[in-house]
Amino acid sequence: MRKIKEVLRLEFEAQLSHERIAAATGLSKAAVTNYLRRAVQRGLGWPLPEELDEAALEALLFKQTAARAGYAIPDFAQIHQELKRKGVTLQLPWEEYRCAEGERTYRHSQFCEHYRHYS
Repeated sequence: MRKIKEVLRLEFEAQLSHERIAAATGLSKAAVTNYLRRAVQRGLGWPLPEELDEAALEALLFKQTAARAGYAIPDFAQIHQELKRKGVTLQLPWEEYRCAEGERTYRHSQFCEHYRHYS
């Protein structure tokens, strides 16, 4: 799970630099900057509201695009099983997905990103 709350606490309460926050949390400096930029865009500060747990915070900052209307959602459970076979990479399931769904499909890079999020 992401360490968003810890990043926000270290930024607003401890007032550490992005570099020191990255070292303390084990995240990259770019990830720290990304979390903080998203939090500021959503008007979040410190302390966070009590009802905002890590999962709710992640949902607030990282809105899911997979469920957008118009795109066919791949069966990632089946794809995950296919990838266990020798010699199968994400290219083959993506091509099968493209053939089956036509124009309503994700590009290869977005397909891979959604699969990584699933796995």
